[in-house]
Amino acid sequence: MKKPQTGSRRRYSVGTLQKGLSVLEELEKTARAMNIAELADATGVQRSAVFRLLCTLEERGYVERLKDKRYRSLLVHRRVLLGYCAPLSGTAFRTEVLGSLQRAAAESKVDLMVLDNAEDDPDTGLRNAQILVNARVDLAMIFQPNQSIGYAVADRFLQAGIPLVTIERPIQGAVYFGGNNYQAGKLAGQELGRFAVKHWRGTFDSLVLIESPSGSTNVEARVAGVQVGVREVLGALDESQVIHLYGHLHVESSRQAMETLLARLPGKGRTRMLISGFNDLTAAGALQAVRAAGREKDVAVVGQNATEEGRQEIRNPSSRFIASIAYFPEQYGSKMVRLSLSILHHEAVPPAVFTQHLVIDRTNIHQYYPEPAGE
Repeated sequence: MKKPQTGSRRRYSVGTLQKGLSVLEELEKTARAMNIAELADATGVQRSAVFRLLCTLEERGYVERLKDKRYRSLLVHRRVLLGYCAPLSGTAFRTEVLGSLQRAAAESKVDLMVLDNAEDDPDTGLRNAQILVNARVDLAMIFQPNQSIGYAVADRFLQAGIPLVTIERPIQGAVYFGGNNYQAGKLAGQELGRFAVKHWRGTFDSLVLIESPSGSTNVEARVAGVQVGVREVLGALDESQVIHLYGHLHVESSRQAMETLLARLPGKGRTRMLISGFNDLTAAGALQAVRAAGREKDVAVVGQNATEEGRQEIRNPSSRFIASIAYFPEQYGSKMVRLSLSILHHEAVPPAVFTQHLVIDRTNIHQYYPEPAGE
């Protein structure tokens, strides 16, 4: 494992040797044959220097020159080392992403270094990023809910020249993997609109958007998508009908925000509300407040992520939690590993890779999320 040079050792670094090792390590890491131009682009070493270095490495038996003028390493390839830096618990979504990533790494025979970021301590993310940099991971993946912290964490990897994939929070300079938040929001809005058409003849009083005050791009995209989806089904949506609540992404805070709203709205049966939760936790918290107030028949609720909190409500035929937009975090791992290896192999990848989205409701929940036997 390579270790970064510090202090006095850097004074004795031999530039030509460093370049030769960079070329050799690139061939070893990619585990495929590469030509001179590809190696020059990947290492930043001039083509003429790459050619001379390859000639020396070939003479010493470290690399082999193929008939098509590509080169491959003759060393035993070390396994690719991926780093994952994220809050590892607190929601079902996070645990499902982690579990799927660990399974995919084992199946793909790559090494995975996992570090837990504490949500309430921004310095944890920076410390963990430096640990992965020091370990010289081949590629880093970060899932940082606080986007402002994510920028600083990402910069550590970008400064170290380590490719970066960000999950669920887009950051400049990194490849994004996760939800298409605008499309997911629009699916939720369309579902709420169809409910209003079927049960309320297309009328409603308020569209309640339970979100986070973080102002991150995914919050804004998802909220915008919900409103567009409602308009596509029901037509014009007056701004006076839209209510923004800050649920802070958790059940209890969302329940409290909804209780406060209900206290200042007209009584039972006089206010019909379409409720969109930023995730299933916020949707469930809002539903708890409505249910406690005896006003569940006045609402329709759609969540996001289709995690267990939402799936339990959807399976309940009397619940007004009518649907959730699936992201399938249990499938993230295989896609993230595949994307990471494509980047390391210098294959062309888009700047954003989106997961599949699907409306999960009572008509299809048993197809995609069957209940365990015996329940």
